[in-house]
Amino acid sequence: MRKVVVVTGAANGIGRNTCIELARAGHSVYASMRETKGRNAGRIGEIEGLAKRDGLDLRAIELDVSSDTSVNSAIERIIADNGRLDVIVHSAGQIVYGPAEAFTPEQLAELYDTNVLSTQRVNRAALPQLRKQGRGLLVWISSSTARGGAVPFLGTYASSKAALDALALSYAGELARWGIETAIVVPGALGPGHYVRSGRPRDAVTAEEYADGPTADISEIALGGLAELSPRDADPQGVARIIAKVVEMPFGQRPLRIHFGPDDGGAAVVDEVADRARAELLRRIGLEDVLKPAIIG
Repeated sequence: MRKVVVVTGAANGIGRNTCIELARAGHSVYASMRETKGRNAGRIGEIEGLAKRDGLDLRAIELDVSSDTSVNSAIERIIADNGRLDVIVHSAGQIVYGPAEAFTPEQLAELYDTNVLSTQRVNRAALPQLRKQGRGLLVWISSSTARGGAVPFLGTYASSKAALDALALSYAGELARWGIETAIVVPGALGPGHYVRSGRPRDAVTAEEYADGPTADISEIALGGLAELSPRDADPQGVARIIAKVVEMPFGQRPLRIHFGPDDGGAAVVDEVADRARAELLRRIGLEDVLKPAIIG
């Protein structure tokens, strides 16, 4: 069945690949991003060209996840165009790398705004429609850093993904009786290139002290080690295909959490225990029914 899908952070990476996979599977996909008439104008041209060439129902839409006004406007337009909205893929995100002390509080606020608060803006705009329908799916792109082994200089980014993961779990229980499903996709460790190109601390003085002091070799060792662990034949479309597969699954059969890639940090092991503990707690307090989405109507 064709579904109406909105994907945040669709200018590149997982978000862009997911849009293409879902559109090729026959869904109506809105590739959302900011600055569609500015720095991302070229991306819009690519999306429109691909849609026309391959006959895909793939549309670009302006949606700045840091703006309530922009988010509300985009979601309202999608619902007005289709009369419904079926799937939200929370893919917008920012990666940062460096000693935690060197990131200013303002930087952390900006990081959390992009990686966590953005999902809250989209949910508040879209969930009234999904609850009205009595059916829907939220897909959250988490990270193995949220629960896996803690790597120095990645803690700031990992903390934002841990917050997103906790929020996703809370929504899973709160939306189940509304007939809305949750799927948390957990990609494995990224290759070092992603961190090299990521955001850096603004407190350059403190960052330099870490680079010259007893921690001077940590970054080289960490990135070198991550390079060794990263798959030599990494599949950039892999996560997108997993998301498309989840969207295609029948209602009530979608797993709460899906890991993708090597689990070198142990995130899958930790998640299995944590999710089992969550399920057991909900059973003990009389809320076992929220572990599965309800059939409405």
